[in-house]
This record gives sequence, C-alpha cells and structure tokens, in this order.
Amino acid sequence: MSSIEQLKHLAQSVGVIPTLVIDDLDHAVPLARALNEGGLSVLEITLRTPVALQAIQHIREALPSLMVGAGTVCDVNTAAAACDAGAQFLVSPGYSAALGSYCRKQQQILIPGVATASEIMAALADGHDFLKAFPAAVIGGTRWLQAMRGPFPAAQFCATGGISNNEVADYLSQANVLCVGGSWMTPADAVKNKNWSHITALARAACQARNSARHTPT
Repeated sequence: MSSIEQLKHLAQSVGVIPTLVIDDLDHAVPLARALNEGGLSVLEITLRTPVALQAIQHIREALPSLMVGAGTVCDVNTAAAACDAGAQFLVSPGYSAALGSYCRKQQQILIPGVATASEIMAALADGHDFLKAFPAAVIGGTRWLQAMRGPFPAAQFCATGGISNNEVADYLSQANVLCVGGSWMTPADAVKNKNWSHITALARAACQARNSARHTPT
C-alpha cells in the first residue's frame, strides 16, 4: 500500500482531523496528547504561527504513534520547511503545479485544497485524488460534495472550513468524504487555560459524531 493510500485509510478510520493553531510551544505536546486520549490520532498543525514548525518536531518526538501533518502550505519553500520539521503530510488551502511537482519529487503526501470543478480537474490531472474541500461551508457544504461526486468519481475529500461537531455526521455520510477537519475541538480559551480534559472531551464527542455517521440501524 502506498503512503497516500495508507493516509487515506487512516483518515477514513479516524474520521476527524483536528486543525491546530499553536501559539505557545509549551502547549504543543499536551494538546496533541489530549486529542489522542480522546481518540484522534491524525493532526494538522497549521503553519500560521512562529512556533508551528517546532510544534511539529516536538509532537513527532514525544508522540511517535501520531500522524502529524502541516497545514497552510502555500508554496515550495514552506513545503520544504515542513518536510524538514518532520511533517508526514502537507495540506494546502489551494493547489499549484509547482507545489504538486515538489511534493512528487520529494515523495511527500500533499492534500491540495479545491473549491471549484476546475481546481479538482487540475489536481486530478497531476495525480492528486485526496483533496481538501475548502472552505467547505462557504462553497456549499454537503450539497457541493454531492454535486462533485458525479463528474469526479475518483476524487475523495477531507471537508474543512466552518464545520461544527453537529455537522460531522452529515459530512461523513457523503460517499466521497473520507474525513472532516476543523478546530472546534481546540477552543482558544481551553488551550490558553490548559484545560486538556475539556479538549479530550471534545475529541471524544467528535468521535461519537463520527460513529453515528457510520452506524447502520438494524
């Protein structure tokens, strides 16, 4: 099984991928541990803060069983820095041929962001079939995903952007959605106050929402 197929399998298994904005490096490992204790083992660290790359390194070292990726990867230089930090996959809000080419040469997993049919076509043409539907709530949510399923049966999605816990089941019930991403499991006040038990509880609630989407009534 290729690395991208392994990630797709894992993403579908966990169902929910937290997207983390880490401002304080001391929060990185406790935050990741709290989410993992709640049942979430794949994390996306957004590269929006000065400590984000170090956070990836610290989490990889302290919690090697987790799958840790870098988000907000918008160019080749950022991709290279994320790879050097140990990111196991990269997530971009959009897609460029240069970024796709770099990731292929480095044999690094890229999950490109798409919001239109043309962007899906460009990503698929370059060999990327696991895509980030972003910003999901703005572009049409589950109705958009349903509309894309017909013309693009090979495309599979991580839906991210404006999703709340009470919408997880609706998204995951779509045949072309492997997982959803979001930050609702890590509210800023809980992180600031180091309320790790609350974050673990939110992660468990996300897992329960995932399970409800997969439950088949007898």
